[in-house]
Amino acid sequence: MEKRTPFPFVFWIANTVEIIERFAYYGIYMGFGIYMEYLGYSKSQLGIVQSIFLLFSYVVPVFSGTFADKYGFKKVLLISYLAYLPSILLLIFTKSFSGIALTMLSIGLAAGIFKPLISGTVRATTDKTNKTLGFGIFYAMVNVGASFGPIVAGKLRAISWDHAFIVSAIGIGIMFLVTLFFYKEPPRENEGVTLAQKFKDMKVALADFKFASFLFILGVFYWLPFWAFFNLLAIYIDKNLDTVALYVTISGIFGTGFASIFAATDEKGVTRILGETVSHTGYIIMIFQIFVSRISEKFKAIPTFNFGLFIAAIGLILLGYARVSVVEYAFLGILLFAVGEMITSPRIQEYITWIAPKEKAGLYMGTNFLAVGLGGALSGVTYTSVYGYFRDMGSPEYVWYVLAGNLLLAIVAIYTFIKIAGEFKELEE
Repeated sequence: MEKRTPFPFVFWIANTVEIIERFAYYGIYMGFGIYMEYLGYSKSQLGIVQSIFLLFSYVVPVFSGTFADKYGFKKVLLISYLAYLPSILLLIFTKSFSGIALTMLSIGLAAGIFKPLISGTVRATTDKTNKTLGFGIFYAMVNVGASFGPIVAGKLRAISWDHAFIVSAIGIGIMFLVTLFFYKEPPRENEGVTLAQKFKDMKVALADFKFASFLFILGVFYWLPFWAFFNLLAIYIDKNLDTVALYVTISGIFGTGFASIFAATDEKGVTRILGETVSHTGYIIMIFQIFVSRISEKFKAIPTFNFGLFIAAIGLILLGYARVSVVEYAFLGILLFAVGEMITSPRIQEYITWIAPKEKAGLYMGTNFLAVGLGGALSGVTYTSVYGYFRDMGSPEYVWYVLAGNLLLAIVAIYTFIKIAGEFKELEE
C-alpha cells in the first residue's frame, strides 16, 4: 500500500473548529424538540421549525461554498461566526412561535455559511493516500462536538434553558479567535474565474441529469430518514421510554457517577436520563469512526454505502421495539444506527468530493448539500408530524418502523440507479 501523506497543521486547526461548532450547533438542535414541548408548541409546529432550520443549514452551503472558492475559506468562516453569535443569543429573548422560527432560520443561515468550509479544507489538504482516513477523522471530530454539546446543554437546561444557549454562544466566540489567529488558507488550485461563472458551473453540474438524480435519491431516501432520526429521538426517549430504567441500567454497569453525566434529578427526587444526552450517535462515532473508516476504505463506495443503510435500518427497528419490549434495546438501536452512519455519511461525502476537480471542492460540496437540505426540509414537516400522529394514537414507536422502511427503500433506489446509469468515476488526485 502506498505510504500515507501526513496531514498539515491547518487540517488539525480546521477539525478543532469543527468540534466547537458542532458542540454549539447540536447543543441547541438535539434538545430543541423538548424545548418546544416545554413551551407548549405542537408537533406540527415543531416540525415546521425543524424543516426551516435544516433547510437553511444545508441549502445555504450551495452559495457559501462558491463564495469560499472565490474569496477564501478564512474570510467566509469569520463572516459565519458574526452571523452565528447574535442569532444564538436571540433564543434567550424570544418565546413566540414566529420569533423562534425566525431565530432558528438565522442560526441555520449562519451554520449553512460555515458547513462546506471545513470539509472543503479537508478535501484541499488530503490526497489519494489519506483521503478516506482524513474524512474519517473529520467525521469523528464532528461527533466529538456533537456528543458533548447535548450533554452539556442537557445538564444546563435542567437548570435554565438560557444557560444552555449562553454556553453555545461562548463556543462560537472561541471559534472566532481560533480561526482568526491560527487558521491559514490551505493551498489549492484556483481557476480565477468570476463569481458569476461559478454559479454557471453549478448550474452545469445540476443540469447533469445523472448527478441531479443521484442527489435527489440521496435526499429523499437517505437524508430524509437520517434527519428524522435526530429530530425525533431526544423527545422520544425523554417522553416515551422509561428513562428511570435507563438510568438504572447505565449506573448498574458504569456506576452512578458516570450515569449522572447523562441524567438529572427532578423535583420529586427521581433521577432519570435526559433524552438529548443519549439520543445521538456522536459518543459512539467519536470512538469507532477511524476504525470503521480503515475497514470501509478497503471496499467500493456504493456497496459499502448500501450495507451501512441496512445496518442503520435494523437500528431503527430496535428503537421502536424498545418501547414495547426491553427498554435497553434503545441503546442497541442507537449503536447500530451509529454503525450505519459511520459507514454511510463520511463515505458519501468523500465519494462526491472525489468526483469533483480539486479546485471545485467547495462548489461540489455545495451542490451535495442540496440533497442534505432536501432531506432536512422534508424531515420535520413529514416525520415529526407522523410521530405526533402515532403518539396521539398511543403507539409512538411506529414512526421508527416507517423510517426503517424508508432506508430499505434507499437500498433499492440506489441499486436500481447504479444498474441503469452506472457509477461515477472517482478522480485519482
